[in-house]
Amino acid sequence: MTTEPPPQQAVPTVRQKIVLAAAHLLEAEGPEAVSARAVAARAGVPTPSIFRIFGDTDGLLEEVAEHGFRHYLAAKAEVLAGSDPVQALRDAWDLHVRFGLDHPRYYALVYGQVRPGHLPRAGLRTAARLRGMVARVAAAGRLRTSVESATQVLHSGGVGTVLTLTALPEDERDLRISAASREMALAALTLPPAAAGAAAGVTTPGGAVAYGARALTAALGREGTELLSPAERALLAEWLDRLSGAHRSAGS
Repeated sequence: MTTEPPPQQAVPTVRQKIVLAAAHLLEAEGPEAVSARAVAARAGVPTPSIFRIFGDTDGLLEEVAEHGFRHYLAAKAEVLAGSDPVQALRDAWDLHVRFGLDHPRYYALVYGQVRPGHLPRAGLRTAARLRGMVARVAAAGRLRTSVESATQVLHSGGVGTVLTLTALPEDERDLRISAASREMALAALTLPPAAAGAAAGVTTPGGAVAYGARALTAALGREGTELLSPAERALLAEWLDRLSGAHRSAGS
């Protein structure tokens, strides 16, 4: 994954050479080996080139993380092709956990060094892709809570599972922990097809309004609201957000 340039480019650019060199050092020796001097030596470029192109080593590591996550995000996109949006979430969880365990050093670049209010670009793209998948569940009328809430629960559950398993010796990692966490999260957040529109409070007027608001929010997010002005879109979003909590205010 780190030793060859993209197939469509026979000769990598200076930027790509630096990223590939840093990625090789990361995988071979860990993050402590990714110094500007070591990367420059491996890439065959002057050390100042790194600071000129990336600003600092943190900027370089951000791009290395994106390099490592590129294949994972491409595979995650394929999961979206499935017809069952809840099964797609299940498959995406498993893909996330497998990637984290197979590539712990890339994963740690994004999720292993917590900085309040900051998530590397690769993490933001991963979360955005997850939100899109959750929105499909909402559009199908099978989400019990808001898209944002469900996205945060699934994101934190998946990341926590990977970090917990990664901290264990390889021979002690039990993937049944991941499967159990996944199913508990999905059971709490989603409805089975037959129950959509009939269970978990949807039989009450407030529940029906809440689920309808969530489905409309998800559909508008996918289809767009080009006919509305920015002010109208903001007002509609506020109304739908308020209505999506109607089942809670109704006491269901």
